Amino acid sequence: MKQLLRAGIICFSVLALGTFLLSLYKAGSLYTQYTGPAAAPLNYHFALYLPEPAAGAASRTSPPDENRDSFFSGMVLGAERAAEEVHAAISIHSIDPEKFELEMASYTGVDGVIVCPYLDDALARRQLDKLGSRQIPVVIVNHNIPNDQPWPFIGANNFDLGRRIGQALGQSDKGPIQLAMVYSEKSPGIYGERELVEMGIITALGDRLETPITGFRTNLNPLDAEELLNRIFRFSSPSAAGINTIVFTDPSDTMAAAQTLVDMNLVGHVQVIGFGDDPGIQENIRKGVISFTVAIDPERIGYEAVRSLHALRNTGYTPTAIDMGIKILNQGALQ
Repeated sequence: MKQLLRAGIICFSVLALGTFLLSLYKAGSLYTQYTGPAAAPLNYHFALYLPEPAAGAASRTSPPDENRDSFFSGMVLGAERAAEEVHAAISIHSIDPEKFELEMASYTGVDGVIVCPYLDDALARRQLDKLGSRQIPVVIVNHNIPNDQPWPFIGANNFDLGRRIGQALGQSDKGPIQLAMVYSEKSPGIYGERELVEMGIITALGDRLETPITGFRTNLNPLDAEELLNRIFRFSSPSAAGINTIVFTDPSDTMAAAQTLVDMNLVGHVQVIGFGDDPGIQENIRKGVISFTVAIDPERIGYEAVRSLHALRNTGYTPTAIDMGIKILNQGALQ
């Protein structure tokens, strides 16, 4: 009887030990399957400062809204992609002067800063000089700030932007052009250098411009362009008499204007030039609502800005300027 009991205990112990070893084996297999090499340590923390409309769109999990903030959201996506490649953390902040975020940047311990300046050049220059005094590398995107010792700049040449618009308009057969430019607080880079844009247009169009360029401005409201067109065409603004061509410099304004022209039955009577290559804008080009659009790759701006800042931090050197180039998209280009 004792031998039988002893044999039972031994058998139970062997089975328990086997079960325990099998559990260890399966746990080890699962750990090997679901864990890879340790993630590379983050080398730097970079901060990206953008105009306020981009603050709610800066997320990899939230794709850019095709009707709002798509340009700056694309810039964020490009910056995040480059940061991942160089093993850097990147945080997104508002450039809005009332929020004092850029004012406090030199106290945050960041290793480098990318800035898309707002409209007040003097304020931006003072804040950037403050970063320089603390030996924090700075790269500027989209809107350059003149300085005795210029900061590296990533973006498009706004004189060339205007020249390309003028060249594309000059190829049309619509006769003399009475042109209005609609600048926007949502696109401070173009608004801040509007003189360069208009010089480029005038250089390309020459005698095709029948009257001086008329300038308008929209605010941060994505539907402000709709109200502007109503003032121009429905209520016959004296400053807008005879306008037959309107150039927009922001994707949100472009979309709002396209829908408004359809509602007002002005398609074909007013030539619209847009900004951006969002799907909605491309669809309006195919329908003939928008004649063509000017496109600058925002993801590439964000990507090159982080790569330049990383090089500046590592080696102390990066190119003074990287021109992003400009694309003109019309019906032929979209076919």
